[in-house]
Amino acid sequence: MIARTPYAQMLGIQGMTAEPGTVELMMPATPQLEGRTGFLYGGVIASLLELACLEALALGPIETVRRPKPINMSFDFLRGGLMVDSYAQARLSRIGRRVVNADAICWQTDREKPIATGRMHLLLD
Repeated sequence: MIARTPYAQMLGIQGMTAEPGTVELMMPATPQLEGRTGFLYGGVIASLLELACLEALALGPIETVRRPKPINMSFDFLRGGLMVDSYAQARLSRIGRRVVNADAICWQTDREKPIATGRMHLLLD
């Protein structure tokens, strides 16, 4: 779903098969996504995490009538993202009546060495 949006298409994001209850996306490294030499721009890493959280909500057990409204987003950059394919996995960590919490992790060659993590809180209408 989210991978078909124009922004996700611009980033080259593709959906992947994931564990039950999670969503996994892949973003290929392209020269347009480079920030400082040899590294991905931090904004596209944050975008990958955000889109993974939104995809988890879209494919989750909640039926939303209107678009959920982001309350806040928080990202922790743990190490520089090299110019290689990046992956993000997200899950809904809490589903309330009005607020949904999602968290995501981003890695490149080794899932055990994440380059960034993110949290997102969304208000449901």
